[in-house]
Amino acid sequence: MTSKPFTTCLWFDTQGEEAAHYYMGIFKDSRLGRVQRYTSAGPGAEGTVATVEFELNGQKFLALNGGPLYQFNAAVSIVVECADQAEIDYYWDRLTDGGQEVACGWLVDKYGLSWQVVPTRFLDMVTGGDQEKAARAQAAMLTMRKFDIAALERAYAGTA
Repeated sequence: MTSKPFTTCLWFDTQGEEAAHYYMGIFKDSRLGRVQRYTSAGPGAEGTVATVEFELNGQKFLALNGGPLYQFNAAVSIVVECADQAEIDYYWDRLTDGGQEVACGWLVDKYGLSWQVVPTRFLDMVTGGDQEKAARAQAAMLTMRKFDIAALERAYAGTA
């Protein structure tokens, strides 16, 4: 049985290498791994990029240039847990560049991949023991696109 960490495979039409570099430009702790090119065996054009291994904050990804057959949808998303509002703003601004804001901390980047940019504090609020406070924080979250930690704190405390 394998004990190796899992790698998330992201299917792109032809932009896998471009996307890998884009994501690595956003996440400071990132690195590029192996790049595989299609050979004469196909199915892509010989010499073009087939796969790109890359790592973001210790999470391994494989960008696969598999053609237009499959596209991302919101059923799968990547969660970015943030320590403070500055981190939320940083990731939100970069990941929505060319993409779109959705709701409740969700966004879709320019490649169609869904992300959730979430403050750790919110996760603590809604999983704590006080259900009344958790409900107020969750109700506040449901009105937001990008998380506003100060507004969540006010709702949680009952001072909103």
